[in-house]
Amino acid sequence: MLLPLVLVLALAPPVGTMTVPGAEHQQVARLADLTTTGTTATGHTDPADWAGLTSAQLPVSPAVSGIQVDGYFPDTSRTNTNHGWHDSQFVLRLPDRWNGGLVVTGSPGVREQYANDRAISDWVLSRGYAFAATDKGNTGAQFYRDGRAVQEWNQRFTQLTIAAKSAVRRHYGRRPDRTIATGISNGGYLVRWQLENRPDLYDGGVDWEGTLWAVDGPNPLTFLPPALRAYPAYLAGDPAAHGQMVAAGFPAGTEFLWDYHFRYYWDLTQRIYREEFDPSFDGALEAGTPFCASGTDNCDADYSYAARRRVAGPLVSRIDLTGEVKRPLITVHGTHDVLLPISQDSDVYAAMTPDRMHRYYRVEQGTHVDGLVDAYPDRLRPLAPCHRSAFAALERWLDGVAPPASATLGRPADVQTCPLG
Repeated sequence: MLLPLVLVLALAPPVGTMTVPGAEHQQVARLADLTTTGTTATGHTDPADWAGLTSAQLPVSPAVSGIQVDGYFPDTSRTNTNHGWHDSQFVLRLPDRWNGGLVVTGSPGVREQYANDRAISDWVLSRGYAFAATDKGNTGAQFYRDGRAVQEWNQRFTQLTIAAKSAVRRHYGRRPDRTIATGISNGGYLVRWQLENRPDLYDGGVDWEGTLWAVDGPNPLTFLPPALRAYPAYLAGDPAAHGQMVAAGFPAGTEFLWDYHFRYYWDLTQRIYREEFDPSFDGALEAGTPFCASGTDNCDADYSYAARRRVAGPLVSRIDLTGEVKRPLITVHGTHDVLLPISQDSDVYAAMTPDRMHRYYRVEQGTHVDGLVDAYPDRLRPLAPCHRSAFAALERWLDGVAPPASATLGRPADVQTCPLG
């Protein structure tokens, strides 16, 4: 229930007394607009952090006034140099008109804490939620140097959730009525892991194309090497290579996306995550050789997770998913995702989860990043509207109204909408 504005303001302490428990450092600011329209102008976000994640057509949210807290928890690594600080940075936004809820997110990819500002923060703030986001404890293409970096992602998400819930209580005078975890890609993985392992902290979650890490496979280390082997052969005209790409999970009809993903995603993603879980594969090299040709020494295109399971498996098992979610979860994933192919990811995860706790919406023509929709508006559709529909459906689910059955969602006439049923 939305609290009357006058009551919320009466309960809120002065800005200078705002604290996030456990934070080593924090900066507090009252802002006339917590959305990216305002924070871009005042320097309270980093547009480079969310560049490419949303379509230019995504509607702009109205201004939301309130408090923003930027800070960091104790840490020794320094991959995130935002503000001249070290890792484990967070942002917490507390709107004046609070609906009693809290949304917690972790960054997609290896981005920093502002990555979800345009795609998620703006919209949930406009609905009255407090919003918290973490950089996951390490960032950038050399995140693996942090040591067991992905394990830390889960710990930092938990840490922020506990701290944000306490900060919300101190600020508004009562605990949040509802805490929802959500995130994109690696952030979606964090949602899955939290609902499996820390369900006591959340009421539910919305998973936007979360990464599947399964110790028995599939996982990125099982489907990226075949793509790195087959795609150059496909370009060279090898008639068998197209079938190899499709067999690896990259469906026919998505060929127009393959070159971009080869250049900017597949090779880099394979090398840095392989370095995280199997650093000894390439000997003294660090994260392999970029764009090496299959057949050369220590080439990630020839990496076999099955052959290296004895080495990589124990580390993957520390962060893997089981599907045993213990709070309501809704997943949205695009059928044209060629970074985390849907057949190798959410299709598998949905089969692992109990139906009573999970709804799964396959979005026809959705791809991994909505920024690509602007380049291919007739062949792709954005996932942000589907995430918003799923979030609203989760709200109703938590109120006792079950969402529509899991389904594949055809393209609507207006792609800024996404009916689930």
